[in-house]
Amino acid sequence: AASLLVVDRNNSQVFGRYWGAIEHIPLLHFEVAYYQAIEYCIREGIQTFEGGAQGEHKMARGFLPTTLHSAHWIADPGFSKAVGNFLKRERNGVAAYVDELEQHNPLKSTTVQP
Repeated sequence: AASLLVVDRNNSQVFGRYWGAIEHIPLLHFEVAYYQAIEYCIREGIQTFEGGAQGEHKMARGFLPTTLHSAHWIADPGFSKAVGNFLKRERNGVAAYVDELEQHNPLKSTTVQP
């Protein structure tokens, strides 16, 4: 099993990505992708651990949906334009899906009710 952490100390963030395993070992995915990374963040005083894209199962483990930004450069102008057009259309769908998932937040609200 393998996992990659990108550490941004300036912003006290860690971004994790799981790369998979060649053999199924029960719960190893969670140990490698989340638990070791969270322990690292605690030990190093890092405030934010972003556990990776996709996976509704992450909400049960306290990973709430967030949108992240990434930057890509595509050499071919036609392909770059096509990808840009797709991303514009996809953005609304992603926002709606995040809103839907947030309605199932498993964590207690920190908002004080009047």
